[in-house]
Formats: sequence, C-alpha cells, structure tokens
Amino acid sequence: MRLLRSTDLALRVLMRLAVAGGSSPTTRDVADGMDVPYTHLAKVVAELQHMGLLQARRGRGGGLTLTEQGRTASVGAVVRAFEGDGDVVDCEGPTPCPLNSACRLRAALRRAQEAFFASLDPVTVQDIVAEPTGVLLLGISRGADPRDV
Repeated sequence: MRLLRSTDLALRVLMRLAVAGGSSPTTRDVADGMDVPYTHLAKVVAELQHMGLLQARRGRGGGLTLTEQGRTASVGAVVRAFEGDGDVVDCEGPTPCPLNSACRLRAALRRAQEAFFASLDPVTVQDIVAEPTGVLLLGISRGADPRDV
C-alpha cells in the first residue's frame, strides 16, 4: 500500500511540530524546509487544523503549533483521515470487474487494509518523534547539516 502525498505530508508536519519546542514555524517555513509547494502544504495544514491536531495563527507572532490532541494523536487515525476508507482497488469503476460478484480478492484486500491501519492505531505522534528521530528532525531543513544540531 502506498500513502497519498497529502498523508505523507500530514505526518511529516505533525512530526516537525512535535519537535519544534517553543518555536512556531509558519506554513511557508515548513513548506520550504520540506521542499514542497506552499499551496499543497497549506491544504494539509488546514485539514490538520480542522481535525484539532494543530493551531495556526496568522500575523506577527503567528505560526503553527501542535495541540496536545496532535501530540497524542494515533498515527492510524491520521492515516485513515487522509486516505479515506475506500477500497484498495476499484472493482466498480467505469469498467466494472467481471469477477465482482464472486471475487474473494476484494475482501482479502479490505482485511489487509484494516490490518495495516490497526497496526498504526497504537502508535502516537509522540512515539514517532522519540529518540533518535527527534534530534534528526531538528536538524533537517534545506541546506542544514544535521550534525550541526
């Protein structure tokens, strides 16, 4: 299973903010540091804010901060929210699969997808930034050398 780009960005934003300490980087700062388009990241940030996982403040002294709910959020829940609950394969698309009425693959793929999500459910954002990841995250920005942290 391959995650959508927005799911990957959402997890990376949460991880980045989890190690931000007292700083509140702007969406543009985070986009530049991740080397991703600002407009794409802004959509992801808006969804994370809607989910209550981060706060975004505009203007002088503004920026992004992780909420307590964001710090303890289940990685599985975040992935589900961004990936949706659709099937792994599209059996009923514009050209429906002729095996649809007797296929066992669809159910097997659904079970595998649920097992994937279930394996991520107990993992929190705080868990995925524990040492040594947190230190490395602090040093990652375009042009920075992580050994300088």
